[in-house]
Amino acid sequence: LAFDQAGNFKNETLYSNINLEEQFSPLIRLDFELKNSLKVLAEIKKDRLLSLSFDNNLMTEIQGNEYTLGLGYRIKDVRIRSQLAGAKQIIKSDLNMRADVSVRDNLTIIRYLDLENNQVTAGQTIWGVKYTADYAFSKNLTGIFYFDYTFSDFAISTSFPQTSVRSGFTLRYNFGN
Repeated sequence: LAFDQAGNFKNETLYSNINLEEQFSPLIRLDFELKNSLKVLAEIKKDRLLSLSFDNNLMTEIQGNEYTLGLGYRIKDVRIRSQLAGAKQIIKSDLNMRADVSVRDNLTIIRYLDLENNQVTAGQTIWGVKYTADYAFSKNLTGIFYFDYTFSDFAISTSFPQTSVRSGFTLRYNFGN
């Protein structure tokens, strides 16, 4: 047993924080394809992080809610003429298209345990639009077009809104079966 200068028991281990994280990713998800090749997606995600600090008697809570709606469509047996196809020169495959719209709210709240004072210190609302289209040129080679647009609006007035756009084309080759 060890004691400090005041005669108090001295711990070998000191805990300054306790963290608790919960995620429901997804909380609810509906994802199905109809007979007419229409795909529908609806999804709700929730997450929260609690951090209790013993050093300054603060509880920091970070919470997030995300809602996503998506539509997709499969065009069957799209034919493309190509030198990759060999003598036939025709590639026949499905064209899969998908568009998702999502909104996510993040909020950071500091709660003082010894005072009746809660403050929002950070947070943002993120809007997103994603579009993808893919086509299988062969069993192993797939071409993918993607477009991703996000817009962030912050909860604190000192932060500026932020927009980002990503777009491109990917060729994916699968070395496996």
